[in-house]
Amino acid sequence: MLWLVLTTGKCNLTCDYCGGSFPKEAVPWEVKYDVSKLKNVIERDSEAVVIFYGGEPLLNPKFIMSVMDNVKAVRWGIQSNGIGAKLLPDKYWKRMNIALFSIDGREEITDKHRGRGVYKVVTRNAKYVKEFGVETIARMAVTEDSDIYEEVMHLLSLGIFDKVHWQLNVIWSERWDFETWAYKSYLPGLRRLYEYFMSELRRGRIVKIVPFLGVISSHFFKKYRGVACGAGYESISVSTDGRILSCPIAVREKWAELGTLESFRLLDEPLPEECKSCEFKSYCGGRCLYAVKEKYWGEEGFKVVDEVTKEYLRLTLSGIEEIKELIRDNVISLSDLKYDPVMDSTEVIP
Repeated sequence: MLWLVLTTGKCNLTCDYCGGSFPKEAVPWEVKYDVSKLKNVIERDSEAVVIFYGGEPLLNPKFIMSVMDNVKAVRWGIQSNGIGAKLLPDKYWKRMNIALFSIDGREEITDKHRGRGVYKVVTRNAKYVKEFGVETIARMAVTEDSDIYEEVMHLLSLGIFDKVHWQLNVIWSERWDFETWAYKSYLPGLRRLYEYFMSELRRGRIVKIVPFLGVISSHFFKKYRGVACGAGYESISVSTDGRILSCPIAVREKWAELGTLESFRLLDEPLPEECKSCEFKSYCGGRCLYAVKEKYWGEEGFKVVDEVTKEYLRLTLSGIEEIKELIRDNVISLSDLKYDPVMDSTEVIP
């Protein structure tokens, strides 16, 4: 199971997607429980994947070190804005398996939304942690001035990110003209990106674009019985106050609380009710538990995002028959298409 362990509610950036730090009353900026409690719970899971989360997790490096020194896990990672990579001593980076660094594509796009100079710091620090054998993942936020093809291809061209995934800036932020952008820019850009992905498959190379790879993997291997990120059933979040949450951004919402470190229960039925009759339910699982529950853009806005998601899924699944031929012809191996987002804490469905 995936354990997203929040180290602090504080952040050292004020990106315009989320505005920065969590309020202290929602997510304390210091951990309020003893590490031994975390150890007792996580070590009951023989396949525990621990990913440090925040706020900005690197603002509390001592807690990260304490957890890594005292808790057993099969895989370690961090979701970070990448600014404070050198706050964590080298010997801990050497033990990290993955680092997801927030970067939105080209320098001008990243700096516009995250702050001047952020792009250069993140790319520099991604190179730095790779020197320790850490697998790096570009963790993108995509919004109305993003060109999905240009942003993703740029990040891939840098040669410093092993995988790329993105989240759409929808539902949790103020509403914007998502529909126009999606049909004029995003979906056409996705088609170009998918053609690149398929062209590389034909050459025997699998480009690790998570929103494509994760859906293709689910077709051949494990179907998703809830949201693809596993929220509430294969992934849980430990807040700094010891609460267990189904989703790491649902820090105030009572529906997200599964219990505490003393006692908690996973979701029995993780697939949202409105998704049970959908043809894509085993590929998508509801897209985003938080978006389904909160619907900040109302029912109409939710449906617009849902239709765009379905278009992306139709596109991604359109190549399945050709992929089967490539496997039969030994151009690619079926096993190389297997991808479990829980192991990386990635978002398959943007």
